[in-house]
Amino acid sequence: MFRSMLLASIALAAATPAMAETHAILVGNLIPDAATGPTGPAVIMVEDGRIKEINRGTDIPFKADVVVDLSKMTVVPGFIDLHVHLTGDPGGDFRDEAVDPDEWGVVMGVKNAGLTVKAGFTTVREAGSAQNTAFVLRRGTAEGKIVGPRIVAAGPALSIVGGHGDVTGFRKDVLAALDTGYTCTGPVECAEKVRKASRLGADVIKITATGGVLSQQGRGLEAHFTDAEMRSIADTAHSLGLKVMAHAHGARGIEAASAAGIDTIDHGTFADEAALKVMKAKGTVLVPTLMALEGVRARIGKGIYTPTVEVKARQAIEAAGRQVTRAKAMGVTVAFGTDAGVFEHGSNGGEFALLVKAGLTPAEALASATTIAAKTLGMENEIGRIAVGYSADLVAVSENPLTNITTLEKPTWVMVRGRIVP
Repeated sequence: MFRSMLLASIALAAATPAMAETHAILVGNLIPDAATGPTGPAVIMVEDGRIKEINRGTDIPFKADVVVDLSKMTVVPGFIDLHVHLTGDPGGDFRDEAVDPDEWGVVMGVKNAGLTVKAGFTTVREAGSAQNTAFVLRRGTAEGKIVGPRIVAAGPALSIVGGHGDVTGFRKDVLAALDTGYTCTGPVECAEKVRKASRLGADVIKITATGGVLSQQGRGLEAHFTDAEMRSIADTAHSLGLKVMAHAHGARGIEAASAAGIDTIDHGTFADEAALKVMKAKGTVLVPTLMALEGVRARIGKGIYTPTVEVKARQAIEAAGRQVTRAKAMGVTVAFGTDAGVFEHGSNGGEFALLVKAGLTPAEALASATTIAAKTLGMENEIGRIAVGYSADLVAVSENPLTNITTLEKPTWVMVRGRIVP
């Protein structure tokens, strides 16, 4: 009898979810979103990973299991980085991909996910990795198995044969062994590869619409895919409910990708007036990744990059920031992304000051990483602001970022999905 009662008690306990802790977060100065600006002291109630209540003032009007005192801090929404590579670090030899197994990317990703969320980035768009590494990290952070941000993952990028995103610089037999399976030629094959990416778990489709700075492909930074191929990619992805992000540097490649219906232009280094006009007309978002070129600047001329890469790197560095200035002048939406992995993970916040230097106001820079980035992901009702019903993604900083943008580089406390980051 006792044994049966004990088993019944264990079964009941297993079936009953643990009581969620209620957090009361005392805030010295709340900035619920960049457009609203500072609203003064507040108390935020967090439960089950969501914001349940927000009250003005310093009194706690509800019962709380945990009280977090941020009464001397400014609290802003968690930041969103729309272009990261969690599974790699800067400065490695390009031949490492022929040596390291894909599983090593998960090890690197666990490390970098922790660095990223501690820097205040509670959501990231993973912009290209081996087939399953980013998907594994996505599950790990979602289930709380590892410390890290919410991950929107692309998986392997679609590229042309021999272009940026394809493996280059090896013998033919090595190239065959390293083939990602995501190169395509012609609209039909490109549509097939989009469907393959969707089937295997991609949240977003990544394409390399132009040449790239750090690949061994040395034929410049202009358009790779044909117009018909890019239209096929965009139309197929959209039919599946997926957005498309395009690595794009050269102006004509940017123009062609935007005209084809690609959702974001990432980098946009040489965007000119003609390209930006098409972006504006099509509602294409610019994700400028200025920190990437700071990472490249720190390594150029030091024997780290091959001669092929050095030529392209110098061209890109010379143009850095101009695309943001032009985009703002022409009314093109600018959203936050860094290309972390080209520089050290955890330093993503340096992008804020670079955006301001390029012409955005501090409020516009903060919005680019919160409300605008959330809308770019189609998640504007879930993340990007501090509001009742939203995910409890919160960042505390020591100063008002609308008067000192660099304070966003040094968060003092972070919560993601209602979990306090250790």
